[in-house]
Amino acid sequence: MSFVWPEALWLLATVPALVVLYLAILRRRRRSALRYASLALLREAAAGPRPIRRHVPPLLFLLALVVLIAAAARPRATVTLPSEQRTIVLALDTSLSMRATDVAPSRIAAAREAAKAFVQEQPDDVRVGIVAFAAQAVVVQQPTRDREELVAAIDRLQLQVHTAIGSAIIMSLATLFPDEQLEQQAESFGAGGSRDRPKAALIESAQAPAQREFKPVAPGTYESGAIILLTDGRRTIGPDPVAAARLAADHGVKVYAVGFGTEGGGNADVDGRSVFMRYDAETLQAIAGLTQGEYFHAASGADLKRVYEGLNARYVLERKPTEITALAAALAAIALLAAGALSVAWFSRIA
Repeated sequence: MSFVWPEALWLLATVPALVVLYLAILRRRRRSALRYASLALLREAAAGPRPIRRHVPPLLFLLALVVLIAAAARPRATVTLPSEQRTIVLALDTSLSMRATDVAPSRIAAAREAAKAFVQEQPDDVRVGIVAFAAQAVVVQQPTRDREELVAAIDRLQLQVHTAIGSAIIMSLATLFPDEQLEQQAESFGAGGSRDRPKAALIESAQAPAQREFKPVAPGTYESGAIILLTDGRRTIGPDPVAAARLAADHGVKVYAVGFGTEGGGNADVDGRSVFMRYDAETLQAIAGLTQGEYFHAASGADLKRVYEGLNARYVLERKPTEITALAAALAAIALLAAGALSVAWFSRIA
């Protein structure tokens, strides 16, 4: 435990003084009672054990004072709390290369099962959206807490030609920030030229007032959402993935990039021809690095499931320093109320 204002803890030095004062008052009362009490009262007092409950209210009061002083110092504790990232966008590669069988029974079949398991394991207050991408990126399911709708959307995925990883990132961002109308730029953003110029063109050409006023934030600082990008190949069409990742970084959104497939690649049936498929780990690592996310390589369905389980632990439950001043103040209030209630109940007075 740590404190934001540790200087306030010097007030704890008053506690021993209060204890000494209390003991002195007790001693004085005891002397006065012995001086004026009758012999019968003395015999009655000596007949039974000395009651200790008269010390309970003062003890509770002293405990409340200590906790209030600690609250004034603004305590912080590292606790496990639900993450504030409440919207997760799954961007799933639906290009024809997902037919490859280097991951049994096929890449797409293993990816579907792992994605459905991931969706089912999310807490009830986490919304999940699904973006499918091949030649284009399409939102097949808006963020929802309805797990049945999400599973049905995953089952409906259809494979198509090409792989537009950059479009997938931008469409996922558009899902997280619907007011910025980023989806209108998904097909032209970063399609050619330098990596910096297309992003500037995107921001300058956007018509929505919210986008014209957009101010970049530090990478990885957006705590209300994240993107999980699952792909088995390199970009063949569409916006530059690295430029799109820079846009995600400017929004503070982390992209967790998952490369799916074996190191040696695999063959997929495309229009009756066997075509060798592989993935671009270097680009996926760059995407994760730019956005302060992480890169994973899943060479099997079991690997992919473990990746999803690890991601779930990362952003559903987090351990972080949290100020607990309100909790300390509440405990002090409870102790004070208990001291007063017991004093009235036992002695018909507050003292």
